[in-house]
Amino acid sequence: MRIGDAAAAAGTTPRALRFYEERGLLPPRPRTPAGQREYGPADVARVKVIRELLALGLTVEDLGSLSDRIHLLVDDPRQRCADSSDGPGAVVVHRRLATLDAEIDRLTRLRTRLAGRTTATE
Repeated sequence: MRIGDAAAAAGTTPRALRFYEERGLLPPRPRTPAGQREYGPADVARVKVIRELLALGLTVEDLGSLSDRIHLLVDDPRQRCADSSDGPGAVVVHRRLATLDAEIDRLTRLRTRLAGRTTATE
């Protein structure tokens, strides 16, 4: 299928598919004689997994470091992102969780300060 059809099936845009390919999240696609990328159902499934992981808070850089393992989640969607406590997936997930925790702490402090100013002026 062409890029527009693959993007629609995966719930994204052709631009996103090109971006994922540029960043190594999708392998380079074979081209038609006219130079158009060709996608199959496995590519659509991979893009869906990529989008799910991005929605969970992982970054493109995180996924890039694990791009050779994304197929494991495509093959078995029930599989965990981190297959062991010290594997490459676990390192990335734990690092991202620590980053999210730090951001939550920062936002909580900011909210407390702002709420204090609001309460103080009333």
